[in-house]
Amino acid sequence: MKKISIIIPAYNEEKNLKRGVLSEVGNYLEQLKIDYEVIIVDDGSSDASVEIIKKYISKNRNFRLIQNQHGGKAIAVTTGMLAGEGEIILFTDMDQATPISQVEKFMPKFEEGYEIVIGSRHGRQGAPAVRKLSAWGFSVLRGLILGLPFKDTQCGFKAFSKVSVDKILPRIKSEWGVVHFKGGAVNAGFDVEILYLAKKYGLKIAEVDVEWQYVDTERVQVIKDALAAIYDMFRIRWNDLRGKY
Repeated sequence: MKKISIIIPAYNEEKNLKRGVLSEVGNYLEQLKIDYEVIIVDDGSSDASVEIIKKYISKNRNFRLIQNQHGGKAIAVTTGMLAGEGEIILFTDMDQATPISQVEKFMPKFEEGYEIVIGSRHGRQGAPAVRKLSAWGFSVLRGLILGLPFKDTQCGFKAFSKVSVDKILPRIKSEWGVVHFKGGAVNAGFDVEILYLAKKYGLKIAEVDVEWQYVDTERVQVIKDALAAIYDMFRIRWNDLRGKY
């Protein structure tokens, strides 16, 4: 089986780290008997995250840490993806809302010739009604503005061939790490731009239903994030119309 790089962005994740998410990820990957590495990219945490991560990786040779200044999740993910040495590079969230076990659904797709595999949170059971409504509205606008056919572009569980990473990331034009609205935390434009470019350049993309559980977080602010997402989509479209891609 191909070597896989798992990228986990982290920003003030002390709560999740203390409940043992790194052990969950590591133990699961070990039982798969695959060649893997886990790259944790800390985005300038101000809590005890880095201390806890360093203690864990000191005893686990397949894990490593990259420390960034605070720039947002998109920059943290990009840093990890560019540092990954695997033939397949997957990013996942520290809260494991989609558990690492779902990687087993992805691997056969690469054997079938797909270059990108994205998770789809079917139904989003447990999410508040306002989150579901926001997701529906985002999906409609995404189709109208960018013509993307996917059910879910925002699931934080995506995998890429190393070849596709090298082809797409250098073409990203926007600084998705910049928070457009004070207090904003989720940069919707990052995921959308990656998939827009992948579609534009003819990369083969599979969308796979994955397990997902709602995890409440203060970082998601529906109205501000929705406005930022709309702005980002128009900016992507404008970049393309001007020949920036």
